[in-house]
Amino acid sequence: MRLLLVEDEARMAALLKRGLAEEGYAVAVAGDGRSGLAMAQSSEFDLILLDIMLPGIDGFTIARRLREGGIRTPILMLTARDAAPDVVRGLDLGADDYLTKPFSFEVLLARIRALLRRGPAPHQVQLTAGPLRLDPASHLVFRAAEQVSLTRTEFLLLEFLMRRAGQAVPRATLIEGVWGYDRDVESNTLDAFIRRLRSKLEGDSGTKLIHTVRGVGYLLRAGGEE
Repeated sequence: MRLLLVEDEARMAALLKRGLAEEGYAVAVAGDGRSGLAMAQSSEFDLILLDIMLPGIDGFTIARRLREGGIRTPILMLTARDAAPDVVRGLDLGADDYLTKPFSFEVLLARIRALLRRGPAPHQVQLTAGPLRLDPASHLVFRAAEQVSLTRTEFLLLEFLMRRAGQAVPRATLIEGVWGYDRDVESNTLDAFIRRLRSKLEGDSGTKLIHTVRGVGYLLRAGGEE
């Protein structure tokens, strides 16, 4: 089972990662909100352990953005904030359970087992934008009835754009969402992948799907443009 732990307290994160690893879980750790959101959006996990008070983006915002983006991975919120309005807000935004610090590690394990017993997250619906169809589960992409072969990075880049079809996505957001917050990726690397993606998706059809938004980034237009 793959878990994502989003926790900014380094000592707490290290203790939890070690304890969970000893229980047989594979644990990825994000030390701030932005990297946690990017990792949750770009990789598949069985469960997300999410602190609320985080630098960059707080846990409430992460939960909301994940649910708005169609990511149904179970979320267990870990926080020192135990006031009733905070608990209600977290659950209303999409969290599946709530554990207040300090907590017993045995209780944490029991909560994790309970969430995982509910079964895997519901099958992600296929994404469509104009002639494009993308299946997040099988990692297959089709343009009309023709399958398009993409590398893993190309697939993640296209998925990121399709989930935001019709929106101008800033370069920094694309890089963070596809490569991760802690990766040193140059802007021209993004441009190179966009060129390859355009070539594979658009070919000689004359229909432009991925548009450059000067001074911002890129936009995938669902209807395309001749």
